[in-house]
Amino acid sequence: MKLEYKSIKEDSYLVLTNFNCEPSQNILADKDLFKIIWCQEDSVTVEIDGYQIVLQQQELLFCTPSNLLKVPQTTKLLALVFNREFYCIRDHDREVSCHGLLFYGSSEPPILKLSEKYQKSIKNMFTILKEEFETKDQIQGEMLRVLLKRLLITSSRLIKANLPEPEISNSQIDIVRQYNILVEQHFKTKHKVSEYAQLLFKSPKTLSNLFRKMGDKSPLKIINERIALEAKRLLLASDKTTEEIAYDLGYKEAGHFSKFFKTQTGSTPAAFKKSKKRTKV
Repeated sequence: MKLEYKSIKEDSYLVLTNFNCEPSQNILADKDLFKIIWCQEDSVTVEIDGYQIVLQQQELLFCTPSNLLKVPQTTKLLALVFNREFYCIRDHDREVSCHGLLFYGSSEPPILKLSEKYQKSIKNMFTILKEEFETKDQIQGEMLRVLLKRLLITSSRLIKANLPEPEISNSQIDIVRQYNILVEQHFKTKHKVSEYAQLLFKSPKTLSNLFRKMGDKSPLKIINERIALEAKRLLLASDKTTEEIAYDLGYKEAGHFSKFFKTQTGSTPAAFKKSKKRTKV
């Protein structure tokens, strides 16, 4: 199944698919798409940035365009795939409170376990989405956008409810979101927490305490994971040398980059690329 909405005027794109056909599998090669994947039954093994994870029944997975994703051809999954032109996460950040909560750009994207109450709600949303894809009129795009927004808001509420301190203020959550946005913008040139703290007019200690309260990764880990994610993406999807990748990611010496990469992944850049190529054969 592959249901599509396209607007040539806006260059916007939204797809509802179960990845059970070759055209839907081809979507995964597009590097500019956000993905919300719902595991409807049993469990399914997917590959993200070269590593396998198991999606359990009634879990939602959120991937950014930065994540390299491979999924098997199966009817157990149902996914919404969209580009920035259809729904810009950053532009709608304050409305849905999802940038930094749902879409990290991390090699460990958020997985949300649905309670019985929300299983029915999510199922209804996907059913309505499917019906709307089949309704071809002038307001179809806006209706689909509203339904996607509702799904994001519901998911954001669930993520927030599962925080160690669910009563954390919106202003504190906003700092975390802003931090993630800044990391996405500057991770190639800024590698220190202090540099982002300065942009946010906060101290590094304040940021560390806030992330701990959120039950989240440390601010430094978010930077390091984003750099490592981009490195893995370039190693897997480009012909650039380790030296070129090191330079692209802000390292003056390839040796420093290789040491960083091995610390983050347990493998040298060359060994990582070689092992993944062997897996594909």
